[in-house]
Amino acid sequence: MTASKNVIEIERIQTGVRMEKRLLKVLKALAELKDMSLGDLLEGIVLHAFEGKSAFSPQTLKEIEKLKNIYGLTLRASDSHHLKERR
Repeated sequence: MTASKNVIEIERIQTGVRMEKRLLKVLKALAELKDMSLGDLLEGIVLHAFEGKSAFSPQTLKEIEKLKNIYGLTLRASDSHHLKERR
């Protein structure tokens, strides 16, 4: 958020979500890299997606690719509705 933007007060709630293990590792590492909470990162990603925008700069996308390689994340967007949880 830039200094010229007004601060918007919100109410946050605690939520528990299940997510693919390697995906969560990449998200946590990215949040750490960007010095932000996982919740703040997810809010930003979702708000950008709702407007059809990318949440990431080209440099951040390169960092994400490195993190995906580190954590073995091979899933792509096209896999998103074809995942089945192991029991």
